[in-house]
Amino acid sequence: MRTRVFGRTGRSVSEIGFGAWAIGGTWGEVSLQDAKSAVHAALDAGMTFIDTADVYGDGRSEKIIAAVLKERDGERPYIATKIGRRLSPHVAEGYTARNLNEFVDRSRDNLQCETLDLVQLHCPPTEIYYTPDVFAVMDEMLTAGKIHSYGVSVEKVEEGLKAIEYPNVSSVQLIYNIFRQRPAELFFREAGRRNIGIIARVPLASGLLSGKMNAETQFAADDHRSFNRNGEAFDKGETFSGVPYAIALDAVEDIRRYVTADITMAMFALRWILMAEAVSVVIPGAKNQFQAEANARAGTIAPLNNETMAAIRDIYQQKIAPWVHQCW
Repeated sequence: MRTRVFGRTGRSVSEIGFGAWAIGGTWGEVSLQDAKSAVHAALDAGMTFIDTADVYGDGRSEKIIAAVLKERDGERPYIATKIGRRLSPHVAEGYTARNLNEFVDRSRDNLQCETLDLVQLHCPPTEIYYTPDVFAVMDEMLTAGKIHSYGVSVEKVEEGLKAIEYPNVSSVQLIYNIFRQRPAELFFREAGRRNIGIIARVPLASGLLSGKMNAETQFAADDHRSFNRNGEAFDKGETFSGVPYAIALDAVEDIRRYVTADITMAMFALRWILMAEAVSVVIPGAKNQFQAEANARAGTIAPLNNETMAAIRDIYQQKIAPWVHQCW
């Protein structure tokens, strides 16, 4: 597994990490055995970066990760978690020192560690990025030794640009994939200037870029791809990257023409993301051992050529950008 330096932390991490949302919830049922097997397989394949959150299964994801690590020897992977979405209602007024410390302490318990590697504010309300007191609380937790580093997970490019103005923000997680190309413009350049680690999430556009879906595909009632297509539960950009399903399926067929016979479309989509040197790590999710192993194999394929990159850019500009480019 190839590695990249995770921004100013200086930590070397696998360029493909493990996204642990699916083993927590809202992706349909995932058994405990499958969840643990997925994490084991990811680590066995050389992944050294895991991304989770306190709300993934109300702590289930964090606890599963801790349980797997207890069963293993060797170097502990770099674990990023997220806090803030436990607030109900999820409003800026809830981002108090007391609440943030309670969230961090709960994740420390769930992950069974004294100091968390990386804590990210989990897509907070936009006004939080204009509230220095919140970032001061995170600074205090750095000093207290509760966290090694902190960053933000954002919905909008503009939120990321504002966040990296704070001197101790070390990373930004955002949606970046074939269907969401806007970050590669101004944001990647500004983040690079400040040596910010970039985590690319939703890399397969909720599975669309696996090439396995069609108009008849059905999703379980507890799968966000069933209940959040229009943002009923959280930002709709998290589901299918905000692209209308039928529009996306049409674009997938155009992309398929550039996927060579020796790789899958999912591997192609992950390799496309890694063509951006600014990206520190991409975090596809996995529900079981086989999905985790398949994600890892994407790190073995050759770079895409200039002609292919240009073709994918054209597909985005013509079919996808009108729906998403200025929204996020």
